[in-house]
Amino acid sequence: MSRVFDNKSEHCIPFILERLQVHRRKYADDEDASPFFIGLNGVQGAGKTVLVSTISQTLRSPPHSLPTAVLSIDDLYLPHNLQQRLAATHPSNPLIQHRGPPSTHDIALARSVFSKLRSGQLTKIPSYDKSAFQGQGDRVPEQDWECVNLQGKERVRVVILEGWCVGFRPLSSEQVKRKWEDAVRAMEQGGYKGRLGSNRLEDVEFINSALKEYDELTDQFDALIHIDAEDTQYVYEWRLEQEVALRATKGAGMTDEQVVEFVNGYYPAYELFTERLRAGALDEEKGRQLRLVVGKDRRVKKVFRV
Repeated sequence: MSRVFDNKSEHCIPFILERLQVHRRKYADDEDASPFFIGLNGVQGAGKTVLVSTISQTLRSPPHSLPTAVLSIDDLYLPHNLQQRLAATHPSNPLIQHRGPPSTHDIALARSVFSKLRSGQLTKIPSYDKSAFQGQGDRVPEQDWECVNLQGKERVRVVILEGWCVGFRPLSSEQVKRKWEDAVRAMEQGGYKGRLGSNRLEDVEFINSALKEYDELTDQFDALIHIDAEDTQYVYEWRLEQEVALRATKGAGMTDEQVVEFVNGYYPAYELFTERLRAGALDEEKGRQLRLVVGKDRRVKKVFRV
């Protein structure tokens, strides 16, 4: 696997510190103030893990010394048995035959975790094992989850939720239909590299409808970082690299062919929801979103404040 170089943090950390100052002024240094919630979206394999590690270590260390909780949208996937049940309930929808798109996450669990973190309660941070069931994945037993806001410890001051679909907003039915029709037309004309046009309209509408629940999380973000790609097709190569590393570490995982099929299930969501995310997912106040555009080498090429 090619090494992921992080030149993203030099843009993200000053942005976060700036927004933290706004948050502190808002709450006037109230010790019981809600934590600062950060959403971090990035195409699979773009370097989110490295970036989040750098951000969290920086925030936890002097001079900031801010207890920081990190949660991945991947850790909110349905347990294996419930994912299997979802797939069996909708056998003709190829997009939800495995974990990934909206509807395959436990949003009730996410709401509970957010609520406890916001109020400073003892909180267990969910975890997910992607290597379980030959790469299909399963939730880690609750007794093995990390606990934060323990008695006698300083409460969490910053919460980071990272993931490939974090910050995606649902579209109207008319918008979904228009994008789908455009994709079908492009596929018929030839040269189309996407996946939206090869799926049924009702299947992508199912994903869009499920995404409405995710707004309850997005609406809580004080800041949002979007790691965009010059070409979303990079995700196939990047995700293959990730799985090679997972197989080397865990001794189990998906084959290359399974990875391609896996990403195919995600790709329609990129086609549907990336345009809205690029325009800004946080409507109440401009400037709360940072968009970094990276090349195939994962290095930042362009920076935008949204």
